[in-house]
Amino acid sequence: MKSIFTRTGEVSQSVAMICGITGQDGAYLARFLLDRGYAVFGTSRDAHMSTRSNLIRLGIEKQVTVVSMALNDFRSVLHAIAQIEPTEIYNLAGQTSVSLSFDQPVETLESISAGTINLLECIRILDLNIRFYNAGSSECFGNTGVVPATEETPFKPRSPYAVAKAAAFWQVNNYREAYDLFACSGILYNHESPLRPERFVTQKIVRAACEIALGREEKLMLGNLDIERDWGWAPEYVEAMWMMLQRENPEDFLVATGQSYSLEAFVEKAFSTLDLDWQDYVVSDSSLLRPTDLKYSRAAPHKANDLLGWTATYAMPQVVKNMVNAEMEKINTVGCDAKL
Repeated sequence: MKSIFTRTGEVSQSVAMICGITGQDGAYLARFLLDRGYAVFGTSRDAHMSTRSNLIRLGIEKQVTVVSMALNDFRSVLHAIAQIEPTEIYNLAGQTSVSLSFDQPVETLESISAGTINLLECIRILDLNIRFYNAGSSECFGNTGVVPATEETPFKPRSPYAVAKAAAFWQVNNYREAYDLFACSGILYNHESPLRPERFVTQKIVRAACEIALGREEKLMLGNLDIERDWGWAPEYVEAMWMMLQRENPEDFLVATGQSYSLEAFVEKAFSTLDLDWQDYVVSDSSLLRPTDLKYSRAAPHKANDLLGWTATYAMPQVVKNMVNAEMEKINTVGCDAKL
C-alpha cells in the first residue's frame, strides 16, 4: 500500500479510516469524505467476505479500499493503522442494536468497549498525529424525563448497549486528557435512512407499510408505541462527525434535531404517506417489549449549533417520507428487474 506521508513527514492527502464502513453511517460518511477528496479506507473482520451492499447502493464500492481488521484483536488493529497511516479514524463499528444487546451482552461490550480501547492505544503507540472520532449514543443518558439532555447531562444507561457506549465514551475522554490525543465522541441521537437494516424498528415499520400498501402483507406487529425519540436524517449527521475533527481542539458534541416524536407518530406518518390508516394494520405484541426501555429521549443540540455551525434540516416527518419513497422505489426497481 502506498504511504501518504512524504519523507519530510508532510501529508500529501487526507486519509480516512472508517471502522464500520459497511454500515449505514459508514457508507454515508465514506461518500461524504470521497466528495471532499479523501482517500477512504474501511475495515472489516474479513475484507473479502464483507457485505458491501450499502457501498454498492451509494455507487462508491470501487472508490474505497476495505482491509481486514478485528477490532477486539490489538495486533490486528495495530497492523491495520500502521498499514493505512490515516490522518483521521472514525470508529463506527461494533454491535449497533439496543434490543440485540440484551441477547448478546458480552459480544456487545467487547465489540464496542474493547474495540475502542484498542484503537486509542494503537493511536497512542504509533504517534502518527491521528484525529479520532468515536460514535457515542444518546442511549447513554437513559431516562431524562421531559428535560432535554445536553453534553453535561449525567449518564444513566439502561441497556447493555448503552453501558458499552458509556464505557467507550469515558475511554475517549481519558485518552484525550492523559495523552493529549485529538479524540472526541459524537453523542448521536437516532438517525435513520434507507440504508437501515430491518432489525431496526424504523425500517421494519417503513417496509411493512409499503408491503401492506402493495397488498403483500396484512398486519404489522409492534411493541411499545408510546416511547419518544429524536429521529434525524443519517446523511447529514455524518457531516457533524467530520466537522468535529476539523476543529482546533477536540470536544464532545451532542448531535440531534432537538425535536422528539412518539413511535406512534412515526408509524402514523409512514402509513399516511401511503394513504393508509395505521390503526387498521398495527397490532400490539407484548413479546416485543424490551426488559428495560427509555420512555423519553430528548435533546438540546445547542453546542453543535453554536460551535460547529451544524443544524439538522430534516426532522421525523421528512425522514419518514424519504424512507418510504426510497423503499417504494426499491420495490418497484426489483419488480422491474424481475420481469426482464
